[in-house]
Amino acid sequence: MSEKIVFCKGGGCTAKLGAGVLSHVLEKLPRGPENPDLLVGYDSRDDAAVYRISDDTAVVQTLDFFPPMVDDPYTFGKIAAANALSDIYAMGGDVKTALNIVCFPESSDLNILGEIMRGGSEKVLEAGGILAGGHSIHDADVKYGLSVMGLVHPDRIWSNNGGRPGDRLIFTKKLGVGIVCTANRVREASEQAMAEAIESMTTLNKIASEIGRRYHIHACTDVTGFGFLGHLHEMMDGKLSCRIQAEKVPRIEEALHHAEEFLLTAAGQKNRNHVEKYVKFKNIAFAMEELLFDPQTSGGLLMAVGADEAEDLRNELRAAGLPAEIVGEIVKRTEPEILVVEGDS
Repeated sequence: MSEKIVFCKGGGCTAKLGAGVLSHVLEKLPRGPENPDLLVGYDSRDDAAVYRISDDTAVVQTLDFFPPMVDDPYTFGKIAAANALSDIYAMGGDVKTALNIVCFPESSDLNILGEIMRGGSEKVLEAGGILAGGHSIHDADVKYGLSVMGLVHPDRIWSNNGGRPGDRLIFTKKLGVGIVCTANRVREASEQAMAEAIESMTTLNKIASEIGRRYHIHACTDVTGFGFLGHLHEMMDGKLSCRIQAEKVPRIEEALHHAEEFLLTAAGQKNRNHVEKYVKFKNIAFAMEELLFDPQTSGGLLMAVGADEAEDLRNELRAAGLPAEIVGEIVKRTEPEILVVEGDS
Protein backbone atom coordinates (compact mmCIF):
# COMPACT_ATOMS: atom_id res chain seq x y z
CA MET A 1 0.00 0.00 0.00
CA SER A 2 1.84 3.14 -1.21
CA GLU A 3 -0.75 5.79 -0.40
CA LYS A 4 -0.40 7.61 2.89
CA ILE A 5 -2.55 10.11 4.72
CA VAL A 6 -0.05 12.91 4.27
CA PHE A 7 -2.15 15.35 6.28
CA CYS A 8 -2.17 13.17 9.41
CA LYS A 9 -1.77 15.75 12.17
CA GLY A 10 -2.59 13.55 15.12
CA GLY A 11 -6.07 12.35 15.81
CA GLY A 12 -7.89 9.37 17.21
CA CYS A 13 -9.46 9.96 20.58
CA THR A 14 -6.89 12.68 21.34
CA ALA A 15 -9.12 14.87 19.14
CA LYS A 16 -12.06 14.66 21.52
CA LEU A 17 -13.32 17.74 23.31
CA GLY A 18 -12.34 17.74 26.97
CA ALA A 19 -14.73 16.21 29.51
CA GLY A 20 -15.07 19.54 31.33
CA VAL A 21 -16.20 21.33 28.16
CA LEU A 22 -18.74 18.62 27.37
CA SER A 23 -20.21 18.65 30.88
CA HIS A 24 -20.71 22.41 30.69
CA VAL A 25 -22.52 22.14 27.34
CA LEU A 26 -24.70 19.14 28.23
CA GLU A 27 -25.96 20.81 31.39
CA LYS A 28 -27.55 23.56 29.26
CA LEU A 29 -29.33 21.33 26.75
CA PRO A 30 -33.15 21.49 26.82
CA ARG A 31 -34.71 18.32 28.23
CA GLY A 32 -37.98 16.86 27.06
CA PRO A 33 -40.27 14.69 29.14
CA GLU A 34 -38.79 11.53 30.59
CA ASN A 35 -39.31 8.40 28.52
CA PRO A 36 -39.38 5.12 30.49
CA ASP A 37 -38.11 3.23 27.44
CA LEU A 38 -34.91 5.29 27.28
CA LEU A 39 -32.95 3.03 29.57
CA VAL A 40 -29.60 4.81 29.15
CA GLY A 41 -29.19 8.41 28.00
CA TYR A 42 -26.44 11.00 28.39
CA ASP A 43 -27.24 11.74 32.04
CA SER A 44 -24.98 8.91 33.21
CA ARG A 45 -22.23 9.83 30.70
CA ASP A 46 -22.39 6.25 29.49
CA ASP A 47 -20.86 4.78 26.34
CA ALA A 48 -24.04 4.57 24.24
CA ALA A 49 -27.78 5.20 24.34
CA VAL A 50 -30.09 2.25 25.02
CA TYR A 51 -33.79 2.28 24.06
CA ARG A 52 -36.18 -0.56 24.91
CA ILE A 53 -38.40 -1.72 22.04
CA SER A 54 -39.85 -4.82 23.74
CA ASP A 55 -39.62 -6.76 27.00
CA ASP A 56 -36.64 -8.74 25.74
CA THR A 57 -34.96 -6.38 23.24
CA ALA A 58 -33.31 -2.98 23.50
CA VAL A 59 -31.47 -1.01 20.81
CA VAL A 60 -27.95 0.22 21.57
CA GLN A 61 -27.01 3.30 19.54
CA THR A 62 -23.66 5.07 19.27
CA LEU A 63 -21.38 6.95 16.89
CA ASP A 64 -17.73 7.88 16.85
CA PHE A 65 -15.40 9.47 14.31
CA PHE A 66 -12.09 11.30 14.36
CA PRO A 67 -9.02 12.39 12.34
CA PRO A 68 -6.21 9.90 11.59
CA MET A 69 -3.52 9.02 14.11
CA VAL A 70 -1.55 6.82 11.69
CA ASP A 71 -0.35 7.41 8.11
CA ASP A 72 -1.65 4.20 6.56
CA PRO A 73 -5.29 4.70 5.47
CA TYR A 74 -6.27 1.02 5.68
CA THR A 75 -4.97 0.78 9.24
CA PHE A 76 -6.69 4.03 10.16
CA GLY A 77 -10.00 2.67 8.86
CA LYS A 78 -9.66 -0.44 11.00
CA ILE A 79 -8.79 1.58 14.10
CA ALA A 80 -11.64 4.06 13.67
CA ALA A 81 -14.17 1.28 13.12
CA ALA A 82 -12.94 -0.80 16.07
CA ASN A 83 -13.20 2.29 18.26
CA ALA A 84 -16.80 3.02 17.21
CA LEU A 85 -17.90 -0.61 17.53
CA SER A 86 -16.44 -0.76 21.04
CA ASP A 87 -19.28 1.23 22.60
CA ILE A 88 -21.73 -1.55 21.75
CA TYR A 89 -19.52 -4.10 23.48
CA ALA A 90 -19.08 -1.83 26.50
CA MET A 91 -22.86 -1.96 26.99
CA GLY A 92 -22.91 -5.77 26.76
CA GLY A 93 -24.53 -5.72 23.31
CA ASP A 94 -24.03 -7.29 19.89
CA VAL A 95 -23.31 -5.27 16.75
CA LYS A 96 -26.03 -5.38 14.06
CA THR A 97 -25.63 -2.49 11.58
CA ALA A 98 -23.19 0.33 10.91
CA LEU A 99 -23.17 3.49 8.79
CA ASN A 100 -20.00 5.21 7.53
CA ILE A 101 -19.25 8.80 8.57
CA VAL A 102 -16.74 10.35 6.14
CA CYS A 103 -15.10 13.76 5.81
CA PHE A 104 -12.63 13.91 2.91
CA PRO A 105 -11.05 16.54 0.62
CA GLU A 106 -12.48 16.15 -2.88
CA SER A 107 -9.13 17.04 -4.45
CA SER A 108 -7.26 14.22 -2.68
CA ASP A 109 -6.54 10.72 -3.93
CA LEU A 110 -9.77 8.72 -3.70
CA ASN A 111 -7.71 5.55 -3.38
CA ILE A 112 -6.90 6.75 0.13
CA LEU A 113 -10.59 7.04 0.94
CA GLY A 114 -11.19 3.60 -0.51
CA GLU A 115 -8.55 2.07 1.72
CA ILE A 116 -9.93 3.81 4.82
CA MET A 117 -13.40 2.48 4.11
CA ARG A 118 -12.04 -0.99 3.28
CA GLY A 119 -10.41 -1.19 6.69
CA GLY A 120 -13.61 -0.04 8.38
CA SER A 121 -15.75 -2.49 6.43
CA GLU A 122 -13.54 -5.42 7.40
CA LYS A 123 -13.94 -4.61 11.10
CA VAL A 124 -17.73 -4.33 10.80
CA LEU A 125 -17.79 -7.77 9.17
CA GLU A 126 -15.49 -9.15 11.87
CA ALA A 127 -17.96 -7.82 14.43
CA GLY A 128 -20.77 -9.75 12.75
CA GLY A 129 -22.48 -6.56 11.61
CA ILE A 130 -23.77 -5.24 8.28
CA LEU A 131 -22.40 -2.05 6.72
CA ALA A 132 -25.64 -0.49 5.54
CA GLY A 133 -24.64 2.91 4.10
CA GLY A 134 -23.43 6.21 5.45
CA HIS A 135 -22.85 9.89 4.79
CA SER A 136 -19.91 11.86 3.38
CA ILE A 137 -19.00 15.54 3.12
CA HIS A 138 -16.14 17.49 1.58
CA ASP A 139 -13.78 18.72 4.27
CA ALA A 140 -10.26 20.10 4.37
CA ASP A 141 -9.13 17.25 6.64
CA VAL A 142 -9.83 13.53 6.76
CA LYS A 143 -12.20 12.22 9.41
CA TYR A 144 -13.77 8.78 9.53
CA GLY A 145 -15.91 6.68 11.83
CA LEU A 146 -19.19 4.84 12.20
CA SER A 147 -22.70 5.18 13.53
CA VAL A 148 -23.45 1.76 15.01
CA MET A 149 -26.63 -0.01 16.12
CA GLY A 150 -26.62 -3.08 18.33
CA LEU A 151 -29.01 -5.10 20.45
CA VAL A 152 -29.00 -6.09 24.10
CA HIS A 153 -31.52 -7.62 26.51
CA PRO A 154 -32.96 -4.83 28.71
CA ASP A 155 -32.12 -6.83 31.85
CA ARG A 156 -28.52 -7.44 30.82
CA ILE A 157 -27.29 -3.93 30.02
CA TRP A 158 -23.86 -3.04 31.32
CA SER A 159 -24.07 0.53 32.59
CA ASN A 160 -20.88 2.34 33.52
CA ASN A 161 -22.02 3.25 37.05
CA GLY A 162 -23.39 0.04 38.52
CA GLY A 163 -20.29 -0.99 40.45
CA ARG A 164 -20.48 -2.16 44.07
CA PRO A 165 -18.09 -1.97 47.02
CA GLY A 166 -15.88 -5.04 46.95
CA ASP A 167 -15.97 -5.38 43.17
CA ARG A 168 -12.67 -5.98 41.45
CA LEU A 169 -11.76 -3.87 38.42
CA ILE A 170 -10.45 -5.73 35.37
CA PHE A 171 -8.87 -3.98 32.38
CA THR A 172 -8.51 -5.84 29.08
CA LYS A 173 -5.96 -3.89 26.97
CA LYS A 174 -2.66 -2.09 27.37
CA LEU A 175 -2.48 1.64 28.09
CA GLY A 176 -0.16 4.00 26.24
CA VAL A 177 -1.36 4.11 22.63
CA GLY A 178 -1.87 7.89 22.72
CA ILE A 179 1.66 8.57 23.93
CA VAL A 180 3.18 6.06 21.48
CA CYS A 181 1.30 7.61 18.53
CA THR A 182 2.50 11.05 19.65
CA ALA A 183 6.09 9.78 19.75
CA ASN A 184 5.63 8.21 16.33
CA ARG A 185 4.65 11.54 14.77
CA VAL A 186 8.09 12.88 15.64
CA ARG A 187 9.74 9.57 14.65
CA GLU A 188 10.72 8.67 18.22
CA ALA A 189 8.60 5.52 18.66
CA SER A 190 10.20 2.18 17.85
CA GLU A 191 8.65 -0.07 15.21
CA GLN A 192 7.92 -2.62 17.94
CA ALA A 193 6.04 -0.14 20.13
CA MET A 194 4.04 1.21 17.20
CA ALA A 195 3.17 -2.32 16.10
CA GLU A 196 2.03 -3.05 19.66
CA ALA A 197 -0.13 0.07 19.67
CA ILE A 198 -1.70 -0.73 16.29
CA GLU A 199 -2.42 -4.32 17.31
CA SER A 200 -4.20 -3.03 20.42
CA MET A 201 -6.19 -0.36 18.56
CA THR A 202 -7.33 -2.73 15.81
CA THR A 203 -8.42 -5.47 18.22
CA LEU A 204 -12.18 -5.56 18.71
CA ASN A 205 -13.56 -5.73 22.25
CA LYS A 206 -15.92 -8.42 20.97
CA ILE A 207 -14.19 -11.38 22.62
CA ALA A 208 -13.75 -9.54 25.91
CA SER A 209 -17.43 -8.59 25.94
CA GLU A 210 -18.62 -12.09 25.07
CA ILE A 211 -16.47 -13.64 27.79
CA GLY A 212 -17.69 -11.05 30.28
CA ARG A 213 -21.30 -12.07 29.68
CA ARG A 214 -20.58 -15.42 31.31
CA TYR A 215 -20.07 -13.55 34.58
CA HIS A 216 -22.01 -11.06 36.68
CA ILE A 217 -20.61 -7.77 35.39
CA HIS A 218 -21.91 -4.93 37.55
CA ALA A 219 -20.43 -2.06 35.50
CA CYS A 220 -18.39 -1.63 32.35
CA THR A 221 -16.94 1.11 30.17
CA ASP A 222 -14.40 1.27 27.38
CA VAL A 223 -11.38 3.45 28.09
CA THR A 224 -10.98 5.99 25.28
CA GLY A 225 -10.45 9.74 25.02
CA PHE A 226 -10.84 10.66 28.70
CA GLY A 227 -8.09 8.23 29.67
CA PHE A 228 -8.11 5.46 32.27
CA LEU A 229 -8.67 7.83 35.19
CA GLY A 230 -11.28 9.94 33.41
CA HIS A 231 -13.45 6.95 32.57
CA LEU A 232 -12.84 5.47 36.03
CA HIS A 233 -14.09 8.73 37.55
CA GLU A 234 -17.29 8.39 35.52
CA MET A 235 -17.69 4.83 36.81
CA MET A 236 -17.53 6.03 40.41
CA ASP A 237 -20.42 8.44 39.63
CA GLY A 238 -19.94 10.43 42.81
CA LYS A 239 -21.16 7.43 44.87
CA LEU A 240 -18.15 5.11 45.07
CA SER A 241 -14.38 5.17 45.42
CA CYS A 242 -11.61 2.83 44.34
CA ARG A 243 -8.01 1.79 44.89
CA ILE A 244 -5.83 1.13 41.84
CA GLN A 245 -2.61 -0.92 41.87
CA ALA A 246 -0.47 0.92 39.32
CA GLU A 247 1.94 -1.97 38.74
CA LYS A 248 -0.98 -4.22 37.72
CA VAL A 249 -2.21 -1.93 34.93
CA PRO A 250 -1.30 -3.39 31.50
CA ARG A 251 0.83 -0.95 29.53
CA ILE A 252 3.07 -0.57 26.51
CA GLU A 253 6.36 -0.29 28.35
CA GLU A 254 7.96 2.09 25.84
CA ALA A 255 5.16 4.58 26.50
CA LEU A 256 6.63 5.18 29.96
CA HIS A 257 9.95 6.20 28.37
CA HIS A 258 8.23 8.65 26.03
CA ALA A 259 6.23 10.12 28.91
CA GLU A 260 9.48 10.71 30.78
CA GLU A 261 10.68 12.60 27.71
CA PHE A 262 7.48 14.71 27.80
CA LEU A 263 6.14 13.37 24.50
CA LEU A 264 2.60 13.94 25.73
CA THR A 265 -0.74 14.90 24.23
CA ALA A 266 -2.69 18.08 24.86
CA ALA A 267 -5.73 15.88 25.46
CA GLY A 268 -3.86 14.05 28.21
CA GLN A 269 -3.22 17.35 29.96
CA LYS A 270 -6.92 18.25 29.62
CA ASN A 271 -7.72 14.93 31.24
CA ARG A 272 -5.33 15.68 34.09
CA ASN A 273 -6.80 19.14 34.62
CA HIS A 274 -10.33 17.74 34.73
CA VAL A 275 -9.78 14.66 36.91
CA GLU A 276 -6.74 15.24 39.13
CA LYS A 277 -8.81 16.74 41.96
CA TYR A 278 -10.47 13.34 42.37
CA VAL A 279 -7.18 11.40 42.36
CA LYS A 280 -4.41 10.87 44.89
CA PHE A 281 -1.14 9.29 43.75
CA LYS A 282 0.97 7.51 46.35
CA ASN A 283 4.58 6.79 45.33
CA ILE A 284 3.70 6.91 41.62
CA ALA A 285 6.26 8.06 39.05
CA PHE A 286 5.33 10.99 36.80
CA ALA A 287 5.46 8.80 33.67
CA MET A 288 2.93 6.35 35.14
CA GLU A 289 0.64 9.23 36.10
CA GLU A 290 0.73 10.41 32.49
CA LEU A 291 -0.04 6.91 31.24
CA LEU A 292 -3.17 6.86 33.41
CA PHE A 293 -4.30 10.22 31.98
CA ASP A 294 -3.32 9.30 28.40
CA PRO A 295 -6.28 9.35 25.96
CA GLN A 296 -6.75 5.92 24.44
CA THR A 297 -8.04 5.17 20.96
CA SER A 298 -10.01 1.91 20.75
CA GLY A 299 -9.00 1.16 24.34
CA GLY A 300 -9.90 -1.85 26.45
CA LEU A 301 -12.95 -2.64 28.55
CA LEU A 302 -12.84 -1.72 32.24
CA MET A 303 -15.16 -4.13 34.05
CA ALA A 304 -16.41 -4.26 37.65
CA VAL A 305 -17.12 -7.81 38.81
CA GLY A 306 -17.60 -9.49 42.18
CA ALA A 307 -14.45 -10.62 44.00
CA ASP A 308 -15.58 -14.26 43.83
CA GLU A 309 -15.55 -14.21 40.01
CA ALA A 310 -12.66 -11.86 39.27
CA GLU A 311 -9.85 -14.42 39.07
CA ASP A 312 -11.82 -16.73 36.80
CA LEU A 313 -12.80 -13.86 34.50
CA ARG A 314 -9.22 -12.57 34.32
CA ASN A 315 -7.91 -16.06 33.58
CA GLU A 316 -10.46 -16.67 30.83
CA LEU A 317 -9.68 -13.32 29.21
CA ARG A 318 -5.96 -14.08 29.28
CA ALA A 319 -6.53 -17.56 27.86
CA ALA A 320 -8.23 -15.81 24.92
CA GLY A 321 -5.01 -13.88 24.26
CA LEU A 322 -5.93 -10.60 25.94
CA PRO A 323 -3.50 -8.83 28.34
CA ALA A 324 -6.25 -8.55 30.96
CA GLU A 325 -5.43 -7.91 34.60
CA ILE A 326 -7.17 -7.19 37.89
CA VAL A 327 -6.08 -3.59 38.45
CA GLY A 328 -7.98 -2.51 41.54
CA GLU A 329 -10.99 -2.65 43.82
CA ILE A 330 -14.11 -0.55 44.36
CA VAL A 331 -14.76 0.62 47.95
CA LYS A 332 -17.41 2.67 49.72
CA ARG A 333 -17.37 6.41 49.09
CA THR A 334 -14.39 8.04 50.72
CA GLU A 335 -11.66 10.58 50.01
CA PRO A 336 -9.89 10.52 47.69
CA GLU A 337 -12.30 9.11 45.15
CA ILE A 338 -9.45 7.37 43.29
CA LEU A 339 -6.32 6.27 45.16
CA VAL A 340 -3.47 5.05 42.95
CA VAL A 341 -0.73 3.14 44.76
CA GLU A 342 2.35 1.13 43.86
CA GLY A 343 2.85 -2.28 45.47
CA ASP A 344 1.70 -2.49 49.09
CA SER A 345 2.07 1.25 49.74
